[in-house]
Amino acid sequence: MNEFDTSPRGSFLVRFGRSMPLPIEELTPRQIVIELDRYIVGQHAAKRAVAVAMRNRYRRQRLPEDQREDIMPKNILMIGPTGVGKTEIARRLAQLARAPFVKVEATKFTEVGYVGRDVDSIIRDLVNVSLRLVENEKIEEVAPKAEERAIDRIVDMIVRPLRDERQPAYAGNIFQAFEQLAAGKTASSDESESEPEDDREDRKKAAEAYERQRSKVRAQVIDGSRDEEIVEVDVEEATNPFFQVFSPQGMEEMGLDLPQQMSGPFAAKSVKRRVNVREAKEILTQEEAKKLIDRGSVTQEAIERAEQTGIVFLDEIDKIAGKSSGHGPDVSREGVQRDLLPIIEGSTVVTKYGPVKTDHILFVGAGAFHMSKPSDLIPELQGRLPIRVELTDLGEADLRRILTEPKNALTKQYVQLLSTEGVALEFTEDAVDEIAHMAHEVNSRTENIGARRLHTILEKLLEEPMFDAPDSGAKSVVVDGVAVRDKLSELVKDVDLSKYIL
Repeated sequence: MNEFDTSPRGSFLVRFGRSMPLPIEELTPRQIVIELDRYIVGQHAAKRAVAVAMRNRYRRQRLPEDQREDIMPKNILMIGPTGVGKTEIARRLAQLARAPFVKVEATKFTEVGYVGRDVDSIIRDLVNVSLRLVENEKIEEVAPKAEERAIDRIVDMIVRPLRDERQPAYAGNIFQAFEQLAAGKTASSDESESEPEDDREDRKKAAEAYERQRSKVRAQVIDGSRDEEIVEVDVEEATNPFFQVFSPQGMEEMGLDLPQQMSGPFAAKSVKRRVNVREAKEILTQEEAKKLIDRGSVTQEAIERAEQTGIVFLDEIDKIAGKSSGHGPDVSREGVQRDLLPIIEGSTVVTKYGPVKTDHILFVGAGAFHMSKPSDLIPELQGRLPIRVELTDLGEADLRRILTEPKNALTKQYVQLLSTEGVALEFTEDAVDEIAHMAHEVNSRTENIGARRLHTILEKLLEEPMFDAPDSGAKSVVVDGVAVRDKLSELVKDVDLSKYIL
């Protein structure tokens, strides 16, 4: 248990266990750290820094509007070797805040004038993520009403509408129809007035029987007793053309949403599919939900969410540090820094959904800085990443905790995977100790890849049980310290071999 683990932990985690994130106003820095502890071992300095940055966003939202614009986000630079939790901290933080989050590799971008992705595409990607996030939230809100409409449509497919068998008296004489309409009456109304009482009563009974049948079928569709019945539904298949052309907005902006704007070859096409009622409910509920939400308000809210709460994680930022040599693959890396600068400082990026201001987007830079140092970045960019956090190397004790403590611990993942084959996998205490010890030893001898070393060691250790599980008929597999040493000790001792295998 760590220093941040206080009495509110229980109630906090119970609410997360129900997949109900806390409202942003209840996400105090202490509670943010507690939640991050569920997934990331150690690195308390980095957790505290991002927790404060997230809380400051909420504090800014509570200020009067004229003061709010003056409060700029304090961007963060995480420094530490690979595999210690830099990316995971940023990703979990975005999930907590239900904020648009995009992770990009700084090495993918090139200076303006070179062929490749331009830095403006980062913001366009963020807006796309924000749009999906808002759209999913809106669909959740209208889901009950959409499901009702979907069920009504399925009932209409199963129970055909009741038809009135009577034909108009003027069905074959259009001139007589115009004369009757001009006189303010129709043949059917005359017929209704002269209709026998028995016929009206029969029609009333038929209508009542029809409604009873609909009610019965509707109840059966709702309770699932008709889930396997086959129905025919119309499904829209949109054709989204993607044009690859060079433009100031970049190639990724050329995927146009033409079906909503045009007819003809680019229009959405309706295709009939035969599916069971269970699948039809899902298809039609999604279709009805999209009809119920207002696309304009979704787009507007998505842009606002991206501008006010968006998080951009710039990984491998150390690879663009340093002076350009003037030739080779690093020719434009200093130019990429200059291109990033206006976005981080605050500018307006044009997207297909409208202009997006980047003034209040939180940027989190991260890098190992093995071959360079933060001072190798251009001074203007350094000034825009004022919060520096150094993440520490993982020791043997940290690796052991990573194997067992986090909610998504590696040992738990392998236990769950083999349980699908009816095999009970168990790791003894000495096995966990031995795995952590070997991972730390290999990290110290070869390249230090942090917790990712555990992935390679566990895959090698469990290679045979994972391969044999469907055919062996074994009901349990126990991994103890002896098994770990037998399988891996020779590989760990042979430095040259471990470089390739572990």
